[in-house]
Amino acid sequence: MSHLTRRLVLAAAVLLLSSCATAPVPNDTDTRPPIVFVHGNGDTAGSWLTTMWRFESNGWPRERLHAIDMPLPTARDDDTREQPGRSSTAEHRDYLRAEVDKVLARTGARQVVLMGNSRGGNAIRNYIANGGGERTVSHAILGGTPNHGVWAVPIEGLSDRSEFAGHGPFLSALNAPKNAAGDEVTGPVRWMTVRSDGNDKFAQPDGLWVGKRGVATGVTAAGPELKGATNVVIPRIDHRETSYSAAAFATAYRFITGGAPARSDIASEPRVSLAGKLSGAGTNIGLAGARIEVFTIDPHTGERLGPALYTAVVPAGGNWGPLATDPQARHEFVVSAPGYATTHFYRSPFPRSTTVLNFRPERVPEADRNAPSLALMTRPRGYLDPGRDKMAFDGQSPPPGAVLGAGVAVSRIKPVGLPRTLVAEFNGERVVGRSWPLADNHVSVLELTY
Repeated sequence: MSHLTRRLVLAAAVLLLSSCATAPVPNDTDTRPPIVFVHGNGDTAGSWLTTMWRFESNGWPRERLHAIDMPLPTARDDDTREQPGRSSTAEHRDYLRAEVDKVLARTGARQVVLMGNSRGGNAIRNYIANGGGERTVSHAILGGTPNHGVWAVPIEGLSDRSEFAGHGPFLSALNAPKNAAGDEVTGPVRWMTVRSDGNDKFAQPDGLWVGKRGVATGVTAAGPELKGATNVVIPRIDHRETSYSAAAFATAYRFITGGAPARSDIASEPRVSLAGKLSGAGTNIGLAGARIEVFTIDPHTGERLGPALYTAVVPAGGNWGPLATDPQARHEFVVSAPGYATTHFYRSPFPRSTTVLNFRPERVPEADRNAPSLALMTRPRGYLDPGRDKMAFDGQSPPPGAVLGAGVAVSRIKPVGLPRTLVAEFNGERVVGRSWPLADNHVSVLELTY
């Protein structure tokens, strides 16, 4: 099979999203391969929420979509040395292999599609090259994966043995030529990379986003590309949007099926079931004994409309739910656990069911402890770029902390006065919540879904 390097211009990206042409949908849904989604550094299975909804909205069976939850999702600074709360490339690879084996056993399929964001792509490449994945994987789709490193030259203070060092042993081995043509990918798997044209914070020639402003990284915007893969460029997307955006979904769907999706928006269900996991700071390990309460709220004020719809103290695995609810309703999710602030999460309505509605309660930084209240606007599936996005937090535009270059995903404010309504807005999405007294150890998080 020949490999084609494609370049998408903005017009093509827009056309892809608006296209109504579709590949024929097979009558036997079991012909749709299982897809295993691998989140990025420090993230959770919940990162793939909207991507999974988009596949479902185009006829993909829900039971054939599986997002893994790496227990320790953050990479070591030095891959060769143990580091508390972090995982090695080998541990990441082996966890992915075990999850793929479970999916194959459950579905009876012979192969899976792997779709990874950022560090998740490192695990995919390692599994296919060194863990038997060349037999069990048909397609590998890597969004924003730093395949040639976040830095590719020695830089003081950054380890040459990091899995993100392009000149280090891990990536050097993966990128070694596989054939006379110099391909960097392992066959017979079909490979695709998705990158930005220059808006990915981890594919930059300057070391700003790794704390080394003014230092050359030896990396360019083309760093995520791989020789021998289908390499796709989508203009203006950021590091996370290489996987979690509607444009990235449409590109992946076409690569897997050979045809465009019928839709890139999300089809609503008449009734939804919500479930997920509560985990500790920086991990996907269940926060045993944590408590969750769920309320419906007024869409304009964020005030609760009655008693809790759902209350639970989670078991060792951290799993909560299911909760049956209305897809038009807005909710407040209150998570409390020893050692954490009572965290009030506010979200947009949920048009479809999910089992990956995951929450991590907040800890209050020392610098904020004397504030009257603390509220966060967060975007787990992308960044906040004042030069690209229309957004505001509590009437402030751009939101505090958001800077040019799509490098910040969280804005923090400290509202004064009595508890009141807060609004987070981003490119048409509007999340409504409330402030809470920090003196009582309460924090508000207005989390964007899209």
